[in-house]
Amino acid sequence: MSIKKHKVLGQHIEKGKGAQLSLDIAKLHTRTKIEVPVIVERGKKDGPTLLITGGIHGNEINGVEIVRQIVSKKYNRPTYGMVICIPVVNIFGFLNQTRQFPDGRDLNRVFPGSLRGSLASRFAYHLVKDIAPIIDCCIDFHTGGDSRFNAPQIRIDKDDEDGLALAKEFGAEFIVKSAGREKSFRETLHKLKKKVLLYEGGKSLHIDKEITNTGIVGALRIMQHLGMRNFDDEISQLSTKPVTPKLVNASKWIRAKHSGMFHPIVKVGEKVSKGAELGSISGPFGYFERKIKATENSYILCINQSPIVNQGDAILHIAHDVE
Repeated sequence: MSIKKHKVLGQHIEKGKGAQLSLDIAKLHTRTKIEVPVIVERGKKDGPTLLITGGIHGNEINGVEIVRQIVSKKYNRPTYGMVICIPVVNIFGFLNQTRQFPDGRDLNRVFPGSLRGSLASRFAYHLVKDIAPIIDCCIDFHTGGDSRFNAPQIRIDKDDEDGLALAKEFGAEFIVKSAGREKSFRETLHKLKKKVLLYEGGKSLHIDKEITNTGIVGALRIMQHLGMRNFDDEISQLSTKPVTPKLVNASKWIRAKHSGMFHPIVKVGEKVSKGAELGSISGPFGYFERKIKATENSYILCINQSPIVNQGDAILHIAHDVE
């Protein structure tokens, strides 16, 4: 293998060794340097290179927690190949507990970035230029935005057969076929012919043990599938029940027909039948209430947990074409 394959941010990683490096391409307005830790571990034998990322959106804490635990428990130390972990990609947003970069841009909408663009665009450029070329596969951990709580799910492009095979190995409750967003990290890696799994689970500014556990077990399964390390014992200890992923070919949002207080009565992941009551929207003064019912057989992929909703708000994401 080329020596460049094992050179990360200018440093060659020897077999059986690791390093904590930094992406330090920007400063705060106070001139304080902001360093993004990049944790690298290389096995004693050659193999694939896996990138594991969390916190592309700075307030998606559960993704950060998954990668943190992978590093903390030393699961990122492979026998074969190399694992690169970036627990907090958007360190700016993480510090401020916000989704965006300080320039107001969503990092996951500016890839592959530009050396002369906005702050977010410049950061995206260096991530693509310095990290992406040496990897074979990436697991990118996300959560639902705002108050939207997602069931554990892997999102893949509709015609991505390699991604589908990996998603089945990951073992999340749902595999959702969805078009890649323009200028997202996932779409950019696909164009570079890299295998990508995007995991969604939970909601922003929140840590959920079940969501975390599913993400960790999924990462171990992928590493084992890629032949990087045997995790039979760890998977057995962490897994509570076997999961056969449900393949979602089509999904849609149910939007609030009224403004008011939202009371969901279903749970994420639940199967519901046509006509079943999903929840209600009520006024605060006791004289107004409207029930929300399922218009078809479906699964609940996401619930908006905000207690107050406005007319037109997305309140329930349902999967209505499931294999």
